[in-house]
Amino acid sequence: MPQVAERVSNLPPYLFARIEKLIEEKRAKAVDVISLGIGDPDQPTPEHICAEAARQLQNPANHQYPSSAGMFAFREAVAGWYARRFGVMLEPKSEVVSLIGSKEGIAHIAWCFVNPGDVVLVPDPGYPVYAGGTILAGGEPFTLPLLPENGFLPRLEDVPTEVARRAKIIFLNYPHNPTAAVADRDFFRRVVAFAREFDLLVCHDAAYVDIAYDGYRPPSFLEVPGAREVGIEFGSVSKPYNMTGWRCGWAAGNREAVEVLARLKSNIDSGVFQVVQYAAMAGLTGPQDCLERTNALYRERRDLAVAALKEMGWRVEPPRATFYLWLPVPAGFTAESFAEALIEQAGVVVTPGTGYGKYGAGFFRISLTLPTERLREALERMKRTLGRVSF
Repeated sequence: MPQVAERVSNLPPYLFARIEKLIEEKRAKAVDVISLGIGDPDQPTPEHICAEAARQLQNPANHQYPSSAGMFAFREAVAGWYARRFGVMLEPKSEVVSLIGSKEGIAHIAWCFVNPGDVVLVPDPGYPVYAGGTILAGGEPFTLPLLPENGFLPRLEDVPTEVARRAKIIFLNYPHNPTAAVADRDFFRRVVAFAREFDLLVCHDAAYVDIAYDGYRPPSFLEVPGAREVGIEFGSVSKPYNMTGWRCGWAAGNREAVEVLARLKSNIDSGVFQVVQYAAMAGLTGPQDCLERTNALYRERRDLAVAALKEMGWRVEPPRATFYLWLPVPAGFTAESFAEALIEQAGVVVTPGTGYGKYGAGFFRISLTLPTERLREALERMKRTLGRVSF
């Protein structure tokens, strides 16, 4: 067996291995383990989307290779969604490319613009794929600390000038995983100015832009004047339409970035199964009451969790978007030891914040993507195990 390539050896270790082992041990002993760890919607894909997929499955034309850039009709649907949702007018042919889920495009964009030794600005805590894709492209991730006192927004002015000049890409993600923080248009305007100053490509991960509550409507980065000159936005049907397993998303915005990403993809994959594209189109262009029901369900779970956590001693504000809660660990614990203690003593899984970077130390994430009664049971177990916590 040959030696493993450096690009893979340099990837960070899988930080959840110990927790997965504990889960396996508990389940082997017939312990009922409740997971609050994975952000995977528990509700089924809406019926009208499944019906469209079933209809398109019968068409032999959809059984052949798809276009690696995506059907023009799919790209039109994405552009139409941007126009209705944000007032952003996109050219479907040149400013939208399909992805096998937004994760795939996020992982590959660094391959398009980063040479060995180039810098990529990566939020911390943040989705691990930003750093992982950078490392696989031979780039060097530079951490942008996301701190509570800054509303979990990066302080762009703190990036050293010599680092910014070496950087090729800056990754952003609002509404944010894992902290549930949100960003306004003024922040995005400052990002555009920063990108222009240092000739950066802004890559905004907007996977959670439609999971929001209490009348809040998260903005698109592409709404801001000048955004399309400096950046692209990654979108997905996974979270709003409960389609995580279908694997369909897009990148939209800057024409050169879209074209280069499409060119790369034409060399390494054969596109998204057309049946899946038709299903995604049914979600984007069809009735949105399914999304309203989904958000109402997550809001109910959010309020249940916030109330229970406050009873236990946490000071927590209801998040305005995403289906996550980001919380400090109680006194006497690290993120990892707290997660392990909950599995051992309560049979409840949470995600330690260090899985999202070093600035996740001292925090853990709860996901609301499980049946409400199971969430209630998990919170009751936590209360019985922890009592009232202190910090």
